[in-house]
Amino acid sequence: MAERSVLLSVQDLKKTYVSATGPVEAIGSITFDVRPGELVCIVGPSGCGKTTLLKCLSGLLAPTAGSVTLDGAPVTEPPRTMAVVFQEYGRSLYPWLTVRDNVALPLRARGVPRAERTTAVERALEEVGLSQVLHKYPWQLSGGMQQRVAIARAVAYQPEILVMDEPFAAVDAQTRADLEDLVRRVWQDLGVTVLFVTHDIDESVYLGERVLVLSSSPTFVQEDLAIDLPAQRDQLSTRALPRFTELRTHVYEQIQRAKRAETAPTP
Repeated sequence: MAERSVLLSVQDLKKTYVSATGPVEAIGSITFDVRPGELVCIVGPSGCGKTTLLKCLSGLLAPTAGSVTLDGAPVTEPPRTMAVVFQEYGRSLYPWLTVRDNVALPLRARGVPRAERTTAVERALEEVGLSQVLHKYPWQLSGGMQQRVAIARAVAYQPEILVMDEPFAAVDAQTRADLEDLVRRVWQDLGVTVLFVTHDIDESVYLGERVLVLSSSPTFVQEDLAIDLPAQRDQLSTRALPRFTELRTHVYEQIQRAKRAETAPTP
């Protein structure tokens, strides 16, 4: 069987809302592909439609025109092979369930046998460093640990693609750095495809192998930028590299130009 060259394909995606004053074009035209095993970040100006795009990609919102396909199949509802981690992680966890039961919940919904479910949950919790708190409840954990539970639940699901919607926006800087490294480790250890939406320019450059810079609304992909940093990254040495500074400066300039409908040359 031939190796797949594209896992997620977005072709000429458009989204228009109807308001009291008439149609509002949120997404003008977005086209891009994500290959199996990639870690791709999406960044853009505030209000550029990142969340709208994510809802269309995950089957939660129907586009006005264009298409989204996952592994060749049209996305018309939340795909079974996609897991989504949201920004408001606290709301996605059930406070009356233990950490273990929260992580196991989607596997139970899929009818995964108990023994297989237990193994998957234990591996996921070990991957995110939470094996020692599996019997605790979400309200007993810090915000960063709650987000690790949400990531563990997505990992235990064993998705083909993990979609993350600004998942670290509500945590402090040190916790954010730790969680960024966790995402890189999960991506490398498990080989899962990751699509990571963020408003943080430095985060997009640090995490991604590619960064999609979106324009202002009505949105299009202003630039698809390859991140040519070392595969092994850490918060100190990677961020101190001159190339890191060049890339984050370029992305910043692109976003500023997006607000003025301009573009910048590739660095």
